[in-house]
Amino acid sequence: MRAEGWAELVAWHVERGDETPLFRQIYLQVRAAILSRTLRPGTKLPSTRQLATRLGVARASVIAAYDQLLAEGYLDGRVGSGSYVSSDLPEPFDRRTPARAMKSAAAARHDRPTSPVFEQAFELVAHSTSEGEARPFTAARALVDARTTDVWRKLSARALRSLDPVHLGYSDARGLVGLRRSICDYLQAARAVRCEPDQIVVTAGTQHAIDIVIRVLLRRGDEVWVEDPCYPMTYGALAAAEVKFRHVPVDQHGIDVRAGVRAAPRARAVFVTPSHQFPLGDVLSMPRRMELLAWARESGAFVIEDDYHSEYQYSGRPLASLQGLDEADRVIYVGTLNKVLFPGLRMGYAVVPQPLVRAFVGARYLMDRQPSSLYQAWVTGFMDEGHFAAHIRRMRILYRDQRDTLVAQLARRTSADLTVKVPSQGMHLVAYLRDGISDIAIEDAARRNGVVVRAISRMYHKAPARSGLLLGFTGFRSRTIGPAVARLAEAVQQSRRTRQSA
Repeated sequence: MRAEGWAELVAWHVERGDETPLFRQIYLQVRAAILSRTLRPGTKLPSTRQLATRLGVARASVIAAYDQLLAEGYLDGRVGSGSYVSSDLPEPFDRRTPARAMKSAAAARHDRPTSPVFEQAFELVAHSTSEGEARPFTAARALVDARTTDVWRKLSARALRSLDPVHLGYSDARGLVGLRRSICDYLQAARAVRCEPDQIVVTAGTQHAIDIVIRVLLRRGDEVWVEDPCYPMTYGALAAAEVKFRHVPVDQHGIDVRAGVRAAPRARAVFVTPSHQFPLGDVLSMPRRMELLAWARESGAFVIEDDYHSEYQYSGRPLASLQGLDEADRVIYVGTLNKVLFPGLRMGYAVVPQPLVRAFVGARYLMDRQPSSLYQAWVTGFMDEGHFAAHIRRMRILYRDQRDTLVAQLARRTSADLTVKVPSQGMHLVAYLRDGISDIAIEDAARRNGVVVRAISRMYHKAPARSGLLLGFTGFRSRTIGPAVARLAEAVQQSRRTRQSA
């Protein structure tokens, strides 16, 4: 029996305007999650009090839903412990009609995704590396609180004491099956990703996963879409592969799919950050998501979904992953544990369509054989015992407070020069500059004042560049934010005076 806290991450909700009674809405959602195996046997459900508080309903509604599920055998109740998904459930059945299933099988044979490098040697890709800064406001820094540190020490000591034989030899290039199963369960519950453990390839992080994608899918001269502006490291890896860039502008709805189709209707791949566009932070709208998937299906292109920072949602309900909407095996989903836990961990993952798994495993094998089995064992224990979900909950609260502190300090000290875009998720925000002030000049001046900010104008390529600053708000104690903003405000004033005197 398994008792992870995945159920706490499912986006449970009720519709007040719906004619369906509230208890029935709750019952149907939980039953659907169990039947689809989003919640696996042995998973512990939130207590009736917790779920009632979260949904804003009377506890009696949740109790009625749970009682019905218990009566029908979907749940097991344990006195003094709670409610768990029953371990005595039949295997999930294929809900497709026989005709649809046959059609899908035929389509899989004829439309199987292929890679131009299945039978070629993988090219080496040059990587640019840099040391991380510890000063505010370096982006994507993580904090590990005392509770997580203590748990990590205990898990590490336990793994070292037992020293399982698996750590003494070679193992699966995809990663240990236990960790892949835990990642799969987490992604199904938190991001509505549709996957099985054998589709997971454990990597050293997002950049490593994108490197594998490039090696497997692309060759010199292939056309690819990239967001404009875009994440510099992804752009650098693609530039090293000598592909043909098609810079696709983004707006408040995300990447402009129609502009991409006009520029390169037969592009091989598109690299996107749909949940939190880098660097601007906009979310790819549902119409754009469906439009992008339709284009990929019709053109035979692949969509590489970089779902960075998706764990940290501070308000509202996030859209499900793009991969979860894909029914044609065109989306490769990549993510990282380095931002959720700590960058020194060096662990991420790719969720790969089944027809491409062998190629990805081969690429992973050639690059560095396999991920560290010892680290994987530690992370597996951290996830399976519920510490991972608890860590995310605590960090959400902490990072939201740090975001709010930074926003308040910027409003107090720089409101005349900066317009702050407050993000609903992620680990950084963007502050746009007024009156034509150069973000590059402020980046340089801020560094001289002991503050790290990034000029977003550097991240544009073809689209008209906006002048703005990217500031990370995580990984710094709240008491350091105020003084750092004061130094940034001084740098802004220095740049303004220099511009006026020129």
